[in-house]
Amino acid sequence: MKGFRIGKIFGINIHIDLSWFLIFGLASWSLAASFGQMHPTWAVSLQWGMALLAALLFFLSVLAHELAHSLIARRRGIPVRNITLFMFGGVSNIQREPSSPMDEFLVTIVGPLTSFVLGAIFIFLGRALSGINTINEMNAVALLSQIGPASTILLWLGSINILVAAFNLLPGFPLDGGRILRSILWGISENLEKATRWASRMGQVMAWLIIFAGMAMLFGVQIPLLGTGFINGIWLIFIGWFLQNAAAQSYHKVVVQDILEDVPVKKMMYPNVPVVPETLTVQGLIDNYIMQSEDRAFLVYNDERLTGLVTIDDIQSINPNSRGQIMVKDVMTPSRKIVVISPEEEASEAFERLQSEKIRQLPVVSGSKIIGMLRRRDIIRWLQLQSQFR
Repeated sequence: MKGFRIGKIFGINIHIDLSWFLIFGLASWSLAASFGQMHPTWAVSLQWGMALLAALLFFLSVLAHELAHSLIARRRGIPVRNITLFMFGGVSNIQREPSSPMDEFLVTIVGPLTSFVLGAIFIFLGRALSGINTINEMNAVALLSQIGPASTILLWLGSINILVAAFNLLPGFPLDGGRILRSILWGISENLEKATRWASRMGQVMAWLIIFAGMAMLFGVQIPLLGTGFINGIWLIFIGWFLQNAAAQSYHKVVVQDILEDVPVKKMMYPNVPVVPETLTVQGLIDNYIMQSEDRAFLVYNDERLTGLVTIDDIQSINPNSRGQIMVKDVMTPSRKIVVISPEEEASEAFERLQSEKIRQLPVVSGSKIIGMLRRRDIIRWLQLQSQFR
């Protein structure tokens, strides 16, 4: 995902993915059209103003759902990197799997519960403001057309939050319902990998059912709660495709963690770390080091002192005509900013760090001395070998 940070809540960074703006625009446009049909006497500016406000409040509700996950995760000792709002709602970037079935259950269930509570509150307030007293009255289109802007937004927010909670409780991994299912299977089998495999298969079944429902909607079939139509069908197919891929990737991630668990970094690190002087030109680095070996990362020294780390990624954007004048010290990552790892840490933690930091290697430090380099390809090679033996 590509986006930017918009702030921090309870110490958790909040990010917005660029795809969020697309869905925010589509949601606002759809709501403006719906409000226009429900309230034909509203001015266009009021229809769009209320649509934009409703869409914004909906995504704040999604943020509350993800914050609930994240806060309970931190309470259970599970680190949370950030929360990202994107096309399909939001995701809490929890840095590792829960350590027990109970942790998974508690972290997961609080999200849908938050959405249910928000939905109930919004509906209560909407009914109180509108004077609607019964569910039957709420379903009467003629009556809904008479209520004011605030009641309209509140009733819509209530229903959409309850729908979000119900959808998330579908027993398909990695939806909340799938994670609750995994926590139950995990508790029964006492094996996270097996529980994830079963839950992810259920997730793929649910994804294909959603895809088939979307295809049926394309041909005019009316699906309960979802409706019909070409646009709705395409959107549902897209959601199903996303869930199918997410279920498969989530299982692969757990398999990788299972293989790397309890394996120390020192067992797969590359001990012969290449060293270059900081006064070496970029062209010299390419000609005498990169082209002469398979190494892609080099420690940079000034006399006997480590000053940084330079990688092939650092020099790719440099103009070829300038490589003879620019020195390694001008493009390297300074030593104070180098992300390192200890030789005794688990390889699973190292792999998570490589992914979260979006880097290809980690210097391995014992005391104050660098004793090796753990590269992404070293981990991949280990996984390939272990998979063959399994």
